[in-house]
Amino acid sequence: MTLMEIIKRDLTNAMKEQDKFSLGVYRMLKSALQLEQINAKHDLSDSEVIAIIKKQVKIRKDSLLEYQKYNRMDLMENLEKEIAIMKKYLPEELSEAEIDKEILEVFQEVNPQSMKDMGSIMKILTSRIANRADMSYVSSIVKSKLSGK
Repeated sequence: MTLMEIIKRDLTNAMKEQDKFSLGVYRMLKSALQLEQINAKHDLSDSEVIAIIKKQVKIRKDSLLEYQKYNRMDLMENLEKEIAIMKKYLPEELSEAEIDKEILEVFQEVNPQSMKDMGSIMKILTSRIANRADMSYVSSIVKSKLSGK
């Protein structure tokens, strides 16, 4: 069963259970997936679906920070619930130690000399861990390691 089919099944279950909050999240997620599928002009693979879900989670995390600034706890709770629902479709994220290990391995492969090597390092890391790590966090670590050389 593909990830897209699992999401549709969960949407149907939320409808049957009359879980309005979850149903809203599933509908939003389904529409984001359908929009991307129309743009791509092909059925989405599981990795593409994961990338879209990660994007939706990131949008909510950014909004969460904004709500935190203005002390809107009521809105923060809803966003946290939405994130929790969407995260169950994502693969388990790598720990900081695992990310550091991956970065170290790539550094040993590439042997970077300056910040000019950032692109090649990130390209390799993206292919290895993109679906299992926050790439903005990975990028910041790589930058700090390169500037420390």
